[in-house]
Amino acid sequence: MNFHTRKWVRPEDLNANGTLFGGSLLRWIDDEAVVYAMIQLGNQRIVTKYLSEINFRSSATQGDIIEIGLQAINFGRTSLTMRCEVRNIITSEVILSIDQIVFVGLDEDGNPQPHGFTEITYERDRFPEELRHRRG
Repeated sequence: MNFHTRKWVRPEDLNANGTLFGGSLLRWIDDEAVVYAMIQLGNQRIVTKYLSEINFRSSATQGDIIEIGLQAINFGRTSLTMRCEVRNIITSEVILSIDQIVFVGLDEDGNPQPHGFTEITYERDRFPEELRHRRG
């Protein structure tokens, strides 16, 4: 599991109970996971296809720092499956785990696009070429 993303829990991230709002956490996970999927599939047109059971195990409160960990576990013909774990750096507790998040790469018409990859990359060489050259 690669833990590269950290988030600071701020007042606007809390629910009525004063703990981390699950919707905020799921948005953060989806944001990070789609970027990871773009790099792995070499495609900027990525959609979330499937989320398996989301297991909330603990929470976080204002001022806590959480880490989001993602790991690619399988390539399909047009898809990438990964798993996720989120942990609280302050308490050392696992906040959430998701066994499967599936992303699909699309072509320009919105149809699933075969990617041809079978191995995970730790480089950024697959990052979509059209995004590399969008500097103003």
